[in-house]
Amino acid sequence: MPNTQEKFFEYRGLPLVRKGNELYYGSMGDKEVVMLQIARQEKDGELDIATKVRIYRMLIDETVPVMERITKTAEKSSLFEALDLAHDWLKA
Repeated sequence: MPNTQEKFFEYRGLPLVRKGNELYYGSMGDKEVVMLQIARQEKDGELDIATKVRIYRMLIDETVPVMERITKTAEKSSLFEALDLAHDWLKA
């Protein structure tokens, strides 16, 4: 019998989903999630390392106009720092 519930990768107990250069952190069942947008990357050997990440805390409610859904923004110089801040925002 196939599993009907897809299991997402988690960071510190919350789902983390990537689509291209955007990551969505948090549960879609909650009031808000955080979108992390990788704005700049640098090569380190064969790895691409994020060196500029924009962070947007946003409402899930689709009845709210898109630009009004964003409740907080920030920018960090690494994905780890961005995820740490995103976690703090969602757990506050």
